[in-house]
Amino acid sequence: MVTTLIRTLSYLVVFILGFGSGMYALPIITAPTSPSKLELATHAQKAIYSGEFKEDLEGSDALHFGTGEVHLTKRMISFAGKLSPGPDYQLYLANKFIDNETEFLAHKGSFTRVGSVKTFDGFMVKVPQGINIADFNTVIIWCESFNEFITATQYQ
Repeated sequence: MVTTLIRTLSYLVVFILGFGSGMYALPIITAPTSPSKLELATHAQKAIYSGEFKEDLEGSDALHFGTGEVHLTKRMISFAGKLSPGPDYQLYLANKFIDNETEFLAHKGSFTRVGSVKTFDGFMVKVPQGINIADFNTVIIWCESFNEFITATQYQ
């Protein structure tokens, strides 16, 4: 009886560790190719607005962070730097700078989702028609799957 219980608990622990590792590793393994440094630099030169993701935000931690430069044009938002990898990252624009999960969840209904972030060492996300970046002042990266704040920057 005790042996069966120990064995069952062991299987459960291995399953949980495997599942957790898979959730972390899968986005890295399946990530498309990041934009080249040249593409990112070319977009940065055309930017109307810029901001910087920093590690020291209230809602960021060792597993959820971003560091680097964000550049915005009317049709594209680019990032040159590093994001902690994870599943289901979404890029939002907001009228208010926030730096943690509680504030994000409290105001999420007023934020505008721009698109998915699928690469972690630089990205380019198209701004859909009908979204005017001048109507906002903040870029936020949010993990939808786990309701985790990743990073944010105010660009105006």
